[in-house]
Amino acid sequence: MIRSGLRAMLETDPAVVVVGEAGDGDEAVVSARRHRPDVALVDVRMPVRDGIDATRRITAEGLAAVVVLTTFDLDEYVFGAIRAGAAGFLLKSTDARTLLEAVHRVAAGEGMLSPAVTRRVLDAVALDVPAAPSTAVPFAELTPRERDVLGCLAEGLGNQAIAARLVITETTAKSHVSRVLMKLGCSSRLQAAVLARDAGFAP
Repeated sequence: MIRSGLRAMLETDPAVVVVGEAGDGDEAVVSARRHRPDVALVDVRMPVRDGIDATRRITAEGLAAVVVLTTFDLDEYVFGAIRAGAAGFLLKSTDARTLLEAVHRVAAGEGMLSPAVTRRVLDAVALDVPAAPSTAVPFAELTPRERDVLGCLAEGLGNQAIAARLVITETTAKSHVSRVLMKLGCSSRLQAAVLARDAGFAP
């Protein structure tokens, strides 16, 4: 029933094509391998394999960018989804306009958090910072400009805002973001921001 409702909302946008559905986590991974969608909407609570693990597998294989959907805005789900590589996190109460915006933004390489959890994520980034950076994370490989870009990602800025902040073109900003994610081994902008927080990185 929920999948039918989501599909109906998505199909109001002629630019969106729903290529498949899945009833459990394993089926979601298999479907992503088969269809290679631009974006996968993944529920946190699913039979067989939960959504966090399914997200981890989908992003690790580069099958799709993932937006996690849940009824529960618990911190363990939010950060679990981000660390698993999700590019977006929305509550199932999200309206059609916001859902479609998230799909388009994530398909364009950006990220999106539900307004209901954004403040908590920002507070965690601001307050929960370890004393010393982790040597396991290759921040030293980032150029000064890439460090600036990572700082913008930690603030939740999109490509257009990064371009305006750093006085560069949006295409250049997108290229810098891609290189930062590659160097840090991250599959999403949100994951890079949380990784920077966890490692005590200060742009």
